[in-house]
Amino acid sequence: MTAAVSRSTRRRAAFAVALVAAVVIVFIVRLVSIQIVQADTLNAASLDKLSMQNPIYGLRGDIVDNDGTVLATTVLRYDVTASPRSVTDFERTGEDGKTVDVTPTQAAAEIAAITGQTPEAVYGALTADPSSNFAYVTQGIDVDAFRAIRDLGIPWLYYESNPVRTYPNGAVGGSVVGFTGAPGENGLEGLAGVEQLDNECLVGTDGLETYERGADGVAIPGTTETAVEAKPGGTAVLTIDSDLQFFAQQTLLDRITEVGAEWGTVVVSEVKTGKLLAVADYPSVDPNNVDATAEADRGSKAFQAPFEPGSTFKALTAASVLDAGLATTQTQVVAPYIYTDANGASTRDSSFHADPLNLTFAGVMQESSNTGTAMLGELLSSEQRYGYIEKFHMTTPSEVGFPAESGGILAPWDEWDDQTNLTTTFGQGVSTTAVQIASLYQTLGNHGVRLPVQLVEGCRQADGTMTDTVEPTGEQIVPDAVATDVVNMLETVVTGGYAKSSLEIPGYRVAAKTGTAQMSDGSGAYSSSYITSVAGLAPAEDPQYVVSVSIAKPVTIDSALAAAPVFQKIMSQVLKQNRVLPSTVPAPEMPTTF
Repeated sequence: MTAAVSRSTRRRAAFAVALVAAVVIVFIVRLVSIQIVQADTLNAASLDKLSMQNPIYGLRGDIVDNDGTVLATTVLRYDVTASPRSVTDFERTGEDGKTVDVTPTQAAAEIAAITGQTPEAVYGALTADPSSNFAYVTQGIDVDAFRAIRDLGIPWLYYESNPVRTYPNGAVGGSVVGFTGAPGENGLEGLAGVEQLDNECLVGTDGLETYERGADGVAIPGTTETAVEAKPGGTAVLTIDSDLQFFAQQTLLDRITEVGAEWGTVVVSEVKTGKLLAVADYPSVDPNNVDATAEADRGSKAFQAPFEPGSTFKALTAASVLDAGLATTQTQVVAPYIYTDANGASTRDSSFHADPLNLTFAGVMQESSNTGTAMLGELLSSEQRYGYIEKFHMTTPSEVGFPAESGGILAPWDEWDDQTNLTTTFGQGVSTTAVQIASLYQTLGNHGVRLPVQLVEGCRQADGTMTDTVEPTGEQIVPDAVATDVVNMLETVVTGGYAKSSLEIPGYRVAAKTGTAQMSDGSGAYSSSYITSVAGLAPAEDPQYVVSVSIAKPVTIDSALAAAPVFQKIMSQVLKQNRVLPSTVPAPEMPTTF
């Protein structure tokens, strides 16, 4: 080899080494750029393309009655989706260990057998757009169907879970329980009733899971991780007894159908606690099918629809006059059929009588004399009577805070005209809710001590602790002696009033007041329709329960006899269900005439 050749070889070798070194340096620089300089940016870009996120729903909590019966709960429903561009034959290993090929047509038939669809419909969804990465196969299936489809092992199927609110008892308590809207950022949102009232207790906190997918869009096994844990909502525990609620709603429905009425309510409460055991409305919404009920009937009329209570309100007038020391149960009144006061305002009794009635105060209650009540009520000034109405909480919503709850309707006393001044003594010219009337009778039955109206016991958290509980504080509205006198007068309504046979309960002393009031025509005048009511207590010697019934616009009966049988049946059921012992103490002697 000549020197020139040797030098040429060495130059080529050096060049090759330099070239290799340059390439290596370029790779090193690029590697450093990728792994260090651009690492965060590239990782983020890669994550965006490969990493996927799914919400983990924090399920909305249950609503239960006072015995734990579930009135509202959340279940998961599943949507099955597919990646049509990935729909191909796949292998399946059977129990015998043999591997077989499954075609999309066969897979479609297997899916259809579970969902109830036709194989053609499923196959059509899978092949409608072969270039797409997403298509719904079926939606809203239950957990059993979801598991059955998942167990088919079809690799190009995916699953999404959705929370759905369900109400196992349907319309039983529906107006009180309420309903929710569609899932939003904070899960299902309460739109009515306790669902709205206790939304903060019920709503859960959603979590998050991540997974990685390949270039074909298929999830990579083993890459799913929980990034944020989901937290379920609390349980709203109601004071409602669902069995009694059902009985009350059914009894009310039967009577409304019988008398051709338009709507009605029943409220049952505990005298010693102020707890509501039943709040029945007709019509009542089924939260499982809200759209089937007219919008005006989706709430609770017992809380939201004030009405002129009529003669059931006379118990408040009696308590006011007795508390002011202006009369006793035996104060004598000569009650004419028509009474006109000094200002020219007048009223009349519901039943004609040619001669004035010689009644005691107790007799005025028993006969439900409007004229006698007006004469006794006028012993108080307008300001005094307004003060008592306010004191009995007839001008404010209850402590429940039910959505859109009414506080009643009553103009300030100094705005009353002469006629309003007269008619408010016997429950016209003033509007209250059914819940307010039940609270009035709870107060009288509890020795004059009013307790806050209670619908929700509290919120039971996931760990079993109870929050948002209520510690009821009683308020002495009138003295014990006054409340007892009023209850005793109300007992004469049951023992000798016109609705006696429809109010008496064998073995028990019952105190109650009937009422019939004209209803507004919506333009400031009275219509020809009536709302009939009964509110009462039992046992009268030691009241335990209040039942208040109102039936609006009955056709076949326009007196309190429309509502009285409902009161009798429901109070009988309450006493029997709670094993209240029959009365053993006779009713006090209380003359009603002179």
